[in-house]
Amino acid sequence: AIEMLKADHQKVRELFQEYESEQDQKAKNKIAQRVFVELETHAQLEETVFYPAFKQEADQEGKQLVAESLQEHQSVKELIEELRELDADDETFDAKFHELMENVEHHVEEEESEMLPEAETALAEQAEELMEEMHEVKRQLLSRQ
Repeated sequence: AIEMLKADHQKVRELFQEYESEQDQKAKNKIAQRVFVELETHAQLEETVFYPAFKQEADQEGKQLVAESLQEHQSVKELIEELRELDADDETFDAKFHELMENVEHHVEEEESEMLPEAETALAEQAEELMEEMHEVKRQLLSRQ
């Protein structure tokens, strides 16, 4: 389950790099749209499956990490909403997309350095079950796209 989350993180990092190296605005917009879908799907997975499972097993510090992560997810969702309302040619789009990138990078860094190592231990016994549930949720979410 944790490897699956890390793989999602890596996929988004790669999309951010593609966005950064792309010159064509239409291509950048396509990449941005893919980023939105990836982030929304990943956030849903974490919020419906991973965070509740981790919160149940976590100590007070772990519960605090979940609360902070949920707030960060909310900020990311609001940014995505704002970006979807902007025209990709709008000069504020690029600035706002960079803000999204910074927020996501910060969130991923925190999650991978603080929450995931703790979750690996706390959720060891249910890792397989969690992964299956996350795959199912992801499949359902992506089939709605």
